[in-house]
Amino acid sequence: MTAPESHVAIIGAGPAGLMAAEVLAQGGARVTVYDAMPSAGRKFLMAGRGGLNLTHSEPLPQFMPRYREAAAKLQAAIEAFPPDALRAWSAALGEPTFVGTSGRVFPRAFKASPLLRAWLRRLDASGVRFAFRHRWTGWDGEERLLFQTRSGTSVVAADATVLALGGASWPRLGSDGGWVDILAANGITISKLRPANSGFTVAWSELFRDRFEGQPLKGVALTIGAHTVRGEAMITRGGIEGGAIYALSAELREAVLGIGQAMLTIALRPDLAAAALTTRLSGTRGKQSLANFLRKAAQVSPVGIGLMQEAAIASGRPLASFSPAELAHLINAIPVQLTGVAPIDRAISTAGGVSFDELDADFMIRKLPGVFAAGEMLDWEAPTGGYLLQASFATGAAAGRGVLGCLKRS
Repeated sequence: MTAPESHVAIIGAGPAGLMAAEVLAQGGARVTVYDAMPSAGRKFLMAGRGGLNLTHSEPLPQFMPRYREAAAKLQAAIEAFPPDALRAWSAALGEPTFVGTSGRVFPRAFKASPLLRAWLRRLDASGVRFAFRHRWTGWDGEERLLFQTRSGTSVVAADATVLALGGASWPRLGSDGGWVDILAANGITISKLRPANSGFTVAWSELFRDRFEGQPLKGVALTIGAHTVRGEAMITRGGIEGGAIYALSAELREAVLGIGQAMLTIALRPDLAAAALTTRLSGTRGKQSLANFLRKAAQVSPVGIGLMQEAAIASGRPLASFSPAELAHLINAIPVQLTGVAPIDRAISTAGGVSFDELDADFMIRKLPGVFAAGEMLDWEAPTGGYLLQASFATGAAAGRGVLGCLKRS
């Protein structure tokens, strides 16, 4: 057990910070959670507005590769607090979980607020204190924490600190990336923060944009290079977004940032081979419009036909001039040129952050002894589907355990 007088400061009241606080309080530390916002878990609550996707039911061998290059760095933390442990944790707070048809895991209430309320009550009962409207601004000459508050600068001495300040998406909810300059000034290597799980811009024609804004593409396959994802996407006024886009966002983003554009290929009927589609489209159209013929013969949705028309315009040929074989090919290979990445403040999450090379195995920043980091401010990214929250919870728990070990040794 850690001596009761050991004071640990948690900076950031999101899932990573709150999980670190819980682990530390259970270990006997005196914990204060500081946050610049007026209340805890604001982005967590936003994430739950459409149904809180806590984690995913995939076995770990399929789960871990979702973290791409950072998988090896996150492996130990997630194995120590895996999806099953997160589900048990939620159930202990009165929110048992269920697995949706896609394998995603949700709490029974399907939203974040009941879970967060129960969690905060339990943290309060365990002695965790909260100090809101405290914006962290760095350290003073005696290595004490400095916070800007409504009444001026507050100076806090802590035996250890956990930084869980999030990335730079949705800054109005508290994650504004303001910590980057503070850590960089202390010699910490930070990969540039970039939008992840974001939408992309497309120069739609005015006709397509006005007609199909907000329309979903269901059951499609999206491809860039060697990467293909099945799922859904959504046409926006300025481009395209949605789950399948988010799953490819890293590849799409790097292409756009590298060469100024990315070529996305959309398959509207990915389960139908070109020969089968050609046969369907070789029938007599009669007096049907081309759109009606495509809808009936190949079950292409109106928004899908709109995408085909956009591609035909870009090729310089009217769609009506396409042969059945050309139409069949286009249905499953519609080229869409992405011209930009949606702004980081509108992205679901952030790529980049504190380099794992700066951390030891306990998530302590080597150049700042006694200072640990967790959550989205670390240099990893993952698609939506429960992977984001799982890693935030797991790294928060790992940092909490790391602090307990550090305090015990000292």
